Amino acid sequence: MTTDAPLDLSVVIPVRDEESNIEPLYDELTAVLATLRRSYEVLFVEDGSIDGTFDRLRRLHARDPRVRVVRFARNYGQTAAFAAGFARARGRFVVTLDGDLQNDPADIPRLLALADTHDIVCGWRRRREDAFLTRHVPSVVANWLIGLVSGVRLHDNGCSLKVFRSEVVSPLRLQPGMHRYLPAIASQLGGRVAEIEVHHRPRVAGRSKYGLSRTFGVAADLIHLRGLMRQAIDPATPDSGLYEVAAVLPPEPAAA
Repeated sequence: MTTDAPLDLSVVIPVRDEESNIEPLYDELTAVLATLRRSYEVLFVEDGSIDGTFDRLRRLHARDPRVRVVRFARNYGQTAAFAAGFARARGRFVVTLDGDLQNDPADIPRLLALADTHDIVCGWRRRREDAFLTRHVPSVVANWLIGLVSGVRLHDNGCSLKVFRSEVVSPLRLQPGMHRYLPAIASQLGGRVAEIEVHHRPRVAGRSKYGLSRTFGVAADLIHLRGLMRQAIDPATPDSGLYEVAAVLPPEPAAA
């Protein structure tokens, strides 16, 4: 799926029911990317929206060929959305962020500066703009547990704003829910991991669909995390059938 000429950057953005945020995000993001003077693509993965998100994305693609869109047949979740984006990314670096405008695209140049000497660069939402007891506190506990088990200690595994060298994410064979542990999983293919403080903005439209505030679910996952990490980089691991694609813009060539 990555036969086209390579680019410098692929920006992978999972979106679900974000019709009010699509165009503001595109405007902010492309304004930042234009300052970098690097070739890029923006790859939206539309994860089973029931609003007008796909129509907004289709209009963006029609006016900007650097916008690519993968539409799922139904909602499959954030791990599936990242996996679909990684499989199609053509960039030497893969940037990930949320589609809700809470991540600030203006932080991307600082993460990319570190990516020149690191394999994985993670955003840290040190000053979070969401509920303290129901999201912030559980996230602190979950991040501590993930670091304890995986050996990759980060303040904020749940921040979607990250930069990966493509070679540490494109081969991954992810299982459902594994987006929460991407830095730990990808570090097996490139151990130079950095973390940098980024802005976190309040949500102004829509509601949260994804997050790392599921402490009990994370605790259950951690029992098997080391084994899941090994499976994710083993080429012999069978395809988990994470998602079904309903449409791709531009259309992909038929398989031989």
